Amino acid sequence: MSETILPTKNTWCPGCGNFGIQGALKEIIEKRDKRKFVLVTGVGCHAKMSDYMNVNSLYSLHGRGIPAAVGVKLGNEELDVVCCAGDGDAYNEGIAHLIHAAKRNSNITLIVHDNHAFALTVKQATITSPKGFVGSTTPEGSFYDPVNPLDMMLSIGTTFVARGYAGKRDGLVRIIDEGIKHQGFSFIEVLQPCIAWHNTYADYNERTYDMEQEFLSLEGAREKAREWDYNNTESKIPLGIFYKEEKKTSEEQMKRISSIRADELIEKRR
Repeated sequence: MSETILPTKNTWCPGCGNFGIQGALKEIIEKRDKRKFVLVTGVGCHAKMSDYMNVNSLYSLHGRGIPAAVGVKLGNEELDVVCCAGDGDAYNEGIAHLIHAAKRNSNITLIVHDNHAFALTVKQATITSPKGFVGSTTPEGSFYDPVNPLDMMLSIGTTFVARGYAGKRDGLVRIIDEGIKHQGFSFIEVLQPCIAWHNTYADYNERTYDMEQEFLSLEGAREKAREWDYNNTESKIPLGIFYKEEKKTSEEQMKRISSIRADELIEKRR
């Protein structure tokens, strides 16, 4: 039986940063066994990635993409599992899932499409929106200081932490590819301008730069992560792999525990 691909109309705004992430993912997937690749998404503009990619995919609930991806990996550890999430999806709605998956070192790759807004629902502020951000729920400007996701993830022991930019495809391809190869939880923040509600292309083109040094010490990585002050429009924005560490994955630990329990059951039956 021949494969039939149903046409899907792309509804991203022309010039959306999601196209850059999609292009990077396509390039990476073409070099891999598509039968062993699974894309999980949450809810938001980013989630349409599942509609526009001819791969095994799973739509999840808002903020619940990470536990769904973890479940897929537990079901078949041979799969490359990539979860795409928005900043509102991952940090506001699903932050508990994010922290626990990272702490357990679940062997999945998380790509956060960070545009500093709930873009699909018309510009509400997220926890990465800069102070003073004017949105539909903050007409006078947000009065909260934003969270620095990279510093947060480093502080809880995440074994792979990186940042890319949708406007710099080559660097983004390399970072995502390394994240998928990493055995453990890979956290990749991608700066993804939203041209409708928070167009940051000009700003990022001027302020982002590729780090010369990568795989920094944990202390060095956290210091570098803090270089970008989300409230300071003059601060530079480093891109690249901030930190990488090898630890036993959650799946390896669970397999070990299962093996011990199996041995105990066998011993009891003797």
